[in-house]
Amino acid sequence: MAPLSGVTILDLTHVLAGPFASLSLADLGAKVIKVERPGSGDDTRAFPPFIKGQSAYFAALNTGKASIALDLKAEGDRALFERLLARADVVLENYRPGVMERLGYGYETLHKTHPRLIYGAVSGFGHTGPDAAKPAYDMVVQARGGVMSITGEEGGPPVRVGASIGDIVAGMFLAQGVLAALYDREKTGLGAKIDIAMLDAQLAIQEHAVAITTATGTPPGRTGARHPTITPFSTYRAADGFFVIAAGNDAMFATLCTTLNLPLAADPRFATNAARCQHHALLKRLIEAVTLGAPVAHWIATLEAAHLPTGRVQDMAQVLQDPQLLARHMVLPVTASPGGPSFAAAGNPIKMSTLDEISARAPAPRLDGDRAAILAWLNGADRA
Repeated sequence: MAPLSGVTILDLTHVLAGPFASLSLADLGAKVIKVERPGSGDDTRAFPPFIKGQSAYFAALNTGKASIALDLKAEGDRALFERLLARADVVLENYRPGVMERLGYGYETLHKTHPRLIYGAVSGFGHTGPDAAKPAYDMVVQARGGVMSITGEEGGPPVRVGASIGDIVAGMFLAQGVLAALYDREKTGLGAKIDIAMLDAQLAIQEHAVAITTATGTPPGRTGARHPTITPFSTYRAADGFFVIAAGNDAMFATLCTTLNLPLAADPRFATNAARCQHHALLKRLIEAVTLGAPVAHWIATLEAAHLPTGRVQDMAQVLQDPQLLARHMVLPVTASPGGPSFAAAGNPIKMSTLDEISARAPAPRLDGDRAAILAWLNGADRA
């Protein structure tokens, strides 16, 4: 039995933050019923790239879920949705604050009629505060939350992080909140509301930026790939590309110096981490004067032999062939639906002794493609 076997989630969310959360919960065994808009469904069904007319983006985020299309303003669909609510453990939504209330399905209303129901909401700015009603996307919260101010090359313009961490981190916190609420319900018998703001989540992940600003009064700027408080901890050039060195303490730095035949460990400019941070540009030049003399593969092998943290800077094609990720079932085929295309998706990063590994993901649902099965499940539950 998977940890969340028997847990039913009604997922009204679309695009990324909410679907990422429900995918994580589905990986742990929850039954996820995706409630979509009739006609168009989740916005990401229209996101490129496409294979045989189907979105690879949508497929990667919605594998193994079921889909039913409901218009929550239509009387018949509302009646069906309310039957689903009666059987659900969790409802997830990512509308702007107030939308669910106007539909008659806000937390306060649902808590009275379904006191065990857990209500999870994710939005740009949360359900409280002066900006709760404002719209937001990933880039907005990366900018406002400070992430872009520390991302990019020194002296260059602010840069958005390549992955959509505004959405993804919020989705991770939403899933974490749902798990906590499920555990709490075992003790109290009552559900709870989980209110996740994408902006809040961006602040929560910036440990060094918060520490530097509160300790010095000066916010950190952009440092490229370099860590602002640990040196050497950055990308370095080899003869044929880039790799990283992460020497996180003085002992590692001494080992690095020995490995690269650089007599720097006792040099007062580099003897401590604080001194190395002060002279980071000079240290990088001295290291690259050595590393430019051989290819990346040589340096990875050399540094790994010395037990130093290192890695090649890989593009996604290389990542999808990485033997470590393949060994841990992190690159999975998505089983094609009849007549449909084949996709690949990330595996489940949560490895548990009580959770079976899977070798393939189930297909993403067709819009409203599971209506008959969902109705059969509901009718069976009603008769029970």
